[in-house]
Amino acid sequence: MKKRRKNSSVAPIYTVAAVFLIYSFMWPIYNIGRLIAAAVLAFVGFMAVRALTSGKAAKAGEETPEAEPKAQKAEDKKYSPEVQAIIDEGKRAQSELGRLYASIPDVEVKHKIRDIMEVSDKIIEDAIDDPSDVPQIKKFLDYYLPTTIKLLNAYDRMGAQGIEGEHISGTMKSISEMLDTAIEAYHKLLDSLFANQALDVETDIEVMNTLLKREGLSGSAGAM
Repeated sequence: MKKRRKNSSVAPIYTVAAVFLIYSFMWPIYNIGRLIAAAVLAFVGFMAVRALTSGKAAKAGEETPEAEPKAQKAEDKKYSPEVQAIIDEGKRAQSELGRLYASIPDVEVKHKIRDIMEVSDKIIEDAIDDPSDVPQIKKFLDYYLPTTIKLLNAYDRMGAQGIEGEHISGTMKSISEMLDTAIEAYHKLLDSLFANQALDVETDIEVMNTLLKREGLSGSAGAM
């Protein structure tokens, strides 16, 4: 590979000449003391300018072999379109739930919203860990969670009226009770999503135990 020639700057040399010229103009050099003083100033100027110019030259001329790998790593995590759609929709839902949490003053309902956000986040994360669960999670995001958010918006609007009428109070109570049912259902859904993973783990455990017994490494292996 052809080596890059190191660039050198003449600016430090010009600096030395300029320092001597300016110094001699202001203080004529007619003795050794002033000559030494001029030399010291010229040396300081030389070093300072060389440091500046060498730094710029290094930045301008240095090779950057890692530039392409860094560009390729700009997005280390790339998912399939189906998984990415789940992630994007999940973010929008979480954002709206967060807004409702801040807007609704009722402490009990706030607690329920927080539970929904936590379990929903875990369900969405499962799409990344196990893309085979995407169809189930998509159904959750297409209907169940949006309907829950829709009802919470209705609760928020009714509560903002500041009126305790029979219809408003009854509807708000029904929505609050529905949230309990939704939370329980979402936890069951999350558990079901891990069914395949649990089966894989059990299979691995069974295979491991069988191999250990065959090699006589299992603690349960009896004496011959």
